[in-house]
Amino acid sequence: MIPMSVGDVAALTGGRLDGLVEKTRVTGPVVVDSRQCTAGSLFVCLTGEHTDGHLYAGDAYRRGAVAAIAGRPVDGPSIMVDDTLRSLGFLAGGVLRRTTNCRVIGVTGSSGKTSTKDIIAAMLTHGRERLGETVAAQASLNNEVGLPLTVLGVEESTRHLVCEYSARGVGHIAYLCGIARPAVAVVLNVGSAHLGGFGSREAIAAAKGELVEALAPDGLAVLCVDDPLVAAMRGRTDARVVGFGHSPDADVRIESLQLDGAARPRFRLATPDGAVKVRLQLSGAHQASNAAAAAAVGLAEGMRLAEIAEALGEVTAVSAHRMQVGTRPDGLLVVDDAYNANPESVRAALESLAVLAAGRTGSSWAVLGEMRELGGDSAALHAEVGRQAASLGVDRLVVVGEPARRVASGAHSVSGWRGSVDLAADAAAAAQLLAAEVLPTDVVLVKASNALRLWEVAEGLLASDQRAGEPVVP
Repeated sequence: MIPMSVGDVAALTGGRLDGLVEKTRVTGPVVVDSRQCTAGSLFVCLTGEHTDGHLYAGDAYRRGAVAAIAGRPVDGPSIMVDDTLRSLGFLAGGVLRRTTNCRVIGVTGSSGKTSTKDIIAAMLTHGRERLGETVAAQASLNNEVGLPLTVLGVEESTRHLVCEYSARGVGHIAYLCGIARPAVAVVLNVGSAHLGGFGSREAIAAAKGELVEALAPDGLAVLCVDDPLVAAMRGRTDARVVGFGHSPDADVRIESLQLDGAARPRFRLATPDGAVKVRLQLSGAHQASNAAAAAAVGLAEGMRLAEIAEALGEVTAVSAHRMQVGTRPDGLLVVDDAYNANPESVRAALESLAVLAAGRTGSSWAVLGEMRELGGDSAALHAEVGRQAASLGVDRLVVVGEPARRVASGAHSVSGWRGSVDLAADAAAAAQLLAAEVLPTDVVLVKASNALRLWEVAEGLLASDQRAGEPVVP
């Protein structure tokens, strides 16, 4: 964070100093986890469903925090506020306004936000000699806690801030835009994620479009024209619009898409500045669309097309458990895409599995768990995932947890499918099954909502020492 006095912090948050000298300086990071405190840091006491940050203020001081933002008295110097969560947002917005030349690039969508954010950040960092320094969200810091913490990472030298904007309901993204108003708004898709909370894809589109509505007239909306609900957001802004995707109507267009044996996209990218060949190191056909969105941002920020293609070709997976392809020493291929799951992202992962399996002599395994927050359509959507897996020729389907059981019935409904289904109670049971039966020639995909921790299955398989004959089981 840009160093400032606790007096400045109080002014930005509407707080009152308690046991602090106004000129005391905050020189370290702003954190909500006391274990992350270092010398000069500022600790924000958030109250959640399972814990209360006020209980950890003492630990924060011992680790070097100079002050805490608190909603009630704590045992140490503090800035007293009415609402610590909203004060975190006020502070972040105030710090961002103190930068002189920082452009905010916002990314939203039902799936692909984190990967696209990572691609954009890596691309802009590639051109930092001309474009300046870039700060981006770590992992999926994209809500009313994570986004302000990302914003508070800016320095005076920061020229680009790349943020994710998530929504659990209408108005959430608008609130986040009040903290970090985007100069560029990227909308990837409107899918089924959080359908249970919103009720319909149209309601999801209404929420996602708040990012576009926040643009100033001189801003830029980067919209996926392959998704009608996203393309329709053109009417929700006076800013300039650039469309990307596979459609002939796309300004930044994916052409001649092919996947290599590792499911990595190779394609021609046609743009108003010409065309260029792109070869990604990321696996999954959907990464081509994410890369096209990033390219549209790069062109808008002044990057040359050849420079963009070079940068895109160097990007590797940054955030964990998102289409991470690992190979065990004995040859087993493991695809860890277990950070999150919705019907669209599971289909994309299964399609990648089919490509990866096509070049191997062993069996293809799909370890699938529950997709959460799908509402009344949950059973039908899980069954459809099972049908997709069978239709794509998955050999071994491992369904984890009772809520995902309909995946199995969906697979069995596909006529002529010769694969098999195993049911596992949890991640540990799935790991034991795979450790006993996978062969070095096999390929394994692991995919589910993050709360199921199925990524432990992937990590356990990759950590297994086959020579010792004692697989590591989480």
